[in-house]
Order: sequence, then structure tokens, then C-alpha cells
Amino acid sequence: MRQPPLSQRLLAGVGTILLFAGLSLSGCTVPATPATSPQQAPAATSPTAVQALPSWRDGAARQALIKFVADVTTPGTSSYVPPEARIAVFDNDGTLWSEQPMYFQIAFLLDQVKAAASKHPEWRSNPTYKALIANDMAGVMRDQKALLALIAAANSGMTVDEYDRTIRDWLATARHPKFNRPYTELVFQPQLELLSYLRANGFKTYIVSGGTIDFMRPWSQAVYGIPPEQVIGSSQAVRYTVQDGKPVLLREPKLDFIDDGPGKPVGIYRHIGRRPILAVGNSDGDFQMLEYTMGGDGPRLGVLIHHDDAEREFAYDRASHFGKLDKALDAARDKGWSVVSMKQDWQQIYPTLGR
Repeated sequence: MRQPPLSQRLLAGVGTILLFAGLSLSGCTVPATPATSPQQAPAATSPTAVQALPSWRDGAARQALIKFVADVTTPGTSSYVPPEARIAVFDNDGTLWSEQPMYFQIAFLLDQVKAAASKHPEWRSNPTYKALIANDMAGVMRDQKALLALIAAANSGMTVDEYDRTIRDWLATARHPKFNRPYTELVFQPQLELLSYLRANGFKTYIVSGGTIDFMRPWSQAVYGIPPEQVIGSSQAVRYTVQDGKPVLLREPKLDFIDDGPGKPVGIYRHIGRRPILAVGNSDGDFQMLEYTMGGDGPRLGVLIHHDDAEREFAYDRASHFGKLDKALDAARDKGWSVVSMKQDWQQIYPTLGR
């Protein structure tokens, strides 16, 4: 069955986004390969390591990045780009951290429904809720309207500060089903090095994601070194009100902007006001972001991360429910985008456990 466009998979009217298209999460299986050694959150990278990109094998992908940075930062050359124009944009899911067996934000949304159940005794007779409690994901997706109603009720109606705390609390306790590690430990060590390398060379780094700003901003600075004002994503409708004499922003059950596919260049324009010179993604949802970046004048680089390492992470591309890489993979050959093989180009996937 043909999947509809990714933009049609965004479920509006909820506190955050859930992506689906005839989606059966029971079909999103985790490879049976044993997990590699547990990982921990990223440690600070030394200046020497930053310059060397130590977790990148010395192949075409690493060489393309180093050459590009050298070209745009060497004064007096025709390829020199002043620091204020050195804008680099990164997708998040599948580009900076893992995204299988489902987007991590979806796992959060579903857990929020479970957590809100005590306030909604009427859910006990709801077939969709009962399927969720039984971990019957095919049953959960059977009635999408009912699922939307549950997610909206569980993820709206609170202030943005309350929701921020909810996200932080969830990230502190939730564990990935394959690796049994906190989700924020499943960030890619080579990408942490690349972000640091770019910033050491005068770049300003941004996240441009289909996920919501609400979900990413509470932890992006601690994990990636990217402050919340440099996070661009889908956005929840909020309204100003006064509660108990205190001015607050209240979350409403709808989205007011979808930052995915063709929405990504729009988000970049609205929030940055400059066309990037470097864009890094991993899926067809990033196609327009790379195309827009590469459409400007002067030196530019587009990069796709290809998930082809089933042993250390996951292997998927054209047929995946999450992070589908099909159109963009074909375009990379024609457009000269760099394709990074996680299996061949990365010596290490996640930050190493321990000191």
C-alpha cells in the first residue's frame, strides 16, 4: 500500500505531533541483534578531538565536511563565507539521535496518555485506551480519531512551564526498548563532534525538525549545545492568560505550524532569516531543506545520514514507517549531496559509557 506524503501524516489538533499513514506500529520491529554496550550522555569534547572528528572514519564523507569547512573559513579565498552567514541546520530525529522503533516523541505522547488515565475514568471502556495499556499497537492505530482525542486530552490544557517539566521528568525516567538507556543517551557521537567542530569554526548551528519545539527545547542545550532559541520545529498553539494572578501561556489542542517537508524552508526563513550553507538530514522529510540550502549562491553542502547499521543501531531506508529515505536518497546522486553510511563512515554510534 502506497504511503501518503509525510505532511499528510501529521495529526493536527493535539499537543504535539504523531506521524502515521496506514501505520501499524506492530510492524515496526526492533532488530534481534543484541544491543552494543550501554551508552551514557555525551561528555565534553576536547579542542583537539573537535578538530579531528575522531569518531568519523577517514573517508569521502569526513573529507567532504573538513574540506567544506576549510573552504568557507579561509580568508582571502573566493569561497570564504563571513561568520554571520555560516548557518548550519540539522534535522533531529534520525539525524542527531535515533528514531526507531518509533519517533521518541511518539513514545512520550503515548506515555502521557497512560499517565493521565487516573483523571479520566471514562477511558477504561475506551477500546483504544485498552489496546494501549495492553501494548497492542495495531489496536491503538485502528481508530485514529479516538487516538487523537486521547492524546489531545493528555497533552493540552496545561501551561507551557508545566509541560516543560513533564518532558524533563519523562526523559529522566523513560528507557529505549532495545538499548534500555535514556533517550537522551541515544545521540550520535559523530554528530556531537560535528556540531562542536562547526561551532569552533564560526558556524551557528540550528535544529530544524518535524518534532515540536515544546519537546526539544527543554534538553537541546544540555545534549547538543544548541540553545532553545536555535530550535525550529512544529509548534503548538498557545494563548496568553492569567491564572491565580500569574501571567502564563496555556497550551491549546492544535498545531499552528508544521515544520516538515516543505515547511522546513519556511521555518528557516521565519526564524533565521538567512539561507543556510550546510544542511544535514536523514529522510525524505528533509528533502526540501537540503534543496533550499543548496539552491543559494556560493559554497554549500548537503548531507544525508543513511541508517545501514543493524548491529550497532538500525538498518532502514525506503520502506521504513519512520525516517523513510527514498526520494532524497535518489536525489543525492543527481544533486551531489554527501551520503554518510553509519556502518562505513562512523567508528562509533553513541557516546561511550564510563570514563
